[in-house]
Amino acid sequence: MQAINSTYPGRSERTLQLALFVTSATWFLASDVLAGRAARGISGRLSIDAARPLLAAFFLIFLLAVGFSILQAIAHRNSKLRDVLGLPKRATSLREWILGVALGWGCVVLAVLPMALMGKLDVQLWMQPRAVWLLLSNLGTLAIAALAEEIAFRGYPFRRLIEAVGPVAATIGMSLLFGLGHALNPGATWASVFVTMLAGLLLSVAWLRTHGLWLPWGLHFAWNASIGILFGLPISGINDFASVVQTRAVGPLWLTGGGYGPEGAGFTAIALLVGVVVLVRITRDYAWDYTHKPIVARGYALEVQPPPAHVAMEQQAPSAAPTSLVQILPMTSQTRSAGDEPKL
Repeated sequence: MQAINSTYPGRSERTLQLALFVTSATWFLASDVLAGRAARGISGRLSIDAARPLLAAFFLIFLLAVGFSILQAIAHRNSKLRDVLGLPKRATSLREWILGVALGWGCVVLAVLPMALMGKLDVQLWMQPRAVWLLLSNLGTLAIAALAEEIAFRGYPFRRLIEAVGPVAATIGMSLLFGLGHALNPGATWASVFVTMLAGLLLSVAWLRTHGLWLPWGLHFAWNASIGILFGLPISGINDFASVVQTRAVGPLWLTGGGYGPEGAGFTAIALLVGVVVLVRITRDYAWDYTHKPIVARGYALEVQPPPAHVAMEQQAPSAAPTSLVQILPMTSQTRSAGDEPKL
């Protein structure tokens, strides 16, 4: 896994990275339009309108993979496709994804809990066989859509922006773009844009702590699935994913978010900030393993010469004559001869 360069790049390198970010962001906007049109055309021709969001997400991932790979090649940097997209191969990828799912679910529960405690949720259950099939289909759609959105926002473009302006400015900028990107959704307000920016902050921190999209992907998927499927509420103004559980929130806008859903409510902002704190604590091991550059031992041969005074003393000292060795044999019976017998 390649760590982000901790040294501040030169002006020419920053300019290149900024150009790559702008180009990749533009390609995402174009790809989103192309993917939507392709999905609309195919689903209409085959009469599978229910599969249109899933097809659009697949097409978007394909177009992003092609465009980002070309940009990576233009920058003269050879990388595998999964590394370009931000999905490095590692032993902990599944655990990171599951951890993200748990965190996303917990944040949504914390955000929706005040509405439930105040009795502002009107819940209905649709217990039909088709509802179960629709639930499974929506889970798959939300999983692929979350991956596509993470690749677009926290994948290749985010890394290029980090190289250009640093992680802090890149996180703020990408969170702002993430919030503004949902500003035209149904029921959006300035409050919902702000809360969505905080969601972008949480997802960006998830990438910064792991340098991969496994945890942010799981978090994003669980966030959307918990809101739309588990609680049956609108997801960023889109109310197409409720199946078994269908809920209508009644109450003030600051509590329920109105037609935009919980992402426009005030308690959701608190839940997201709590999520950032929890995220930092539970990813300490991943941050150590994946975000710190490895320590490389360096050095050079060192030969210490003796002091000149010592060298002079050794040269002036006379060489001692070799001393002859004298061997003293033990007076034992094995070393005596016949003539050595003692005389009486």
